[in-house]
This record gives sequence, structure tokens and C-alpha cells, in this order.
Amino acid sequence: MTSTHLELLTVPEAMALLRLGRSKVYDLIRSRRLASIKVDGARRIPADAVRTFILDRLKEAA
Repeated sequence: MTSTHLELLTVPEAMALLRLGRSKVYDLIRSRRLASIKVDGARRIPADAVRTFILDRLKEAA
């Protein structure tokens, strides 16, 4: 059996990691450029989604 550790971030935690404001993070979520889920009405962003977002931006910049 494989053990998987999935970490969910709050919007403020994602804002801090990305160094972006609240509106911009929600814009990225709305445009589906940053994956997120809702847990009982609370928006959560998988930590891997933040990593993927950053890596995708780096590939675009190359």
C-alpha cells in the first residue's frame, strides 16, 4: 500500500507562498489556472497545485 501525503492550504497560505493578493489568487482559481476544492464551504488549495502553477509559469517564461 502506498502512503500519500496531501496538504491543503488556505487562501491566505497560498497568497503568502505566491506573494500575491487575495483578489489575484481568487482570479487564478476562477480562471482554473490554480486548482482548488471546497471543503464544507471553505476554499482549499492543494499544495501540489501551487507547485504546479509555479512550474508552469517557469516553463512559459523559458
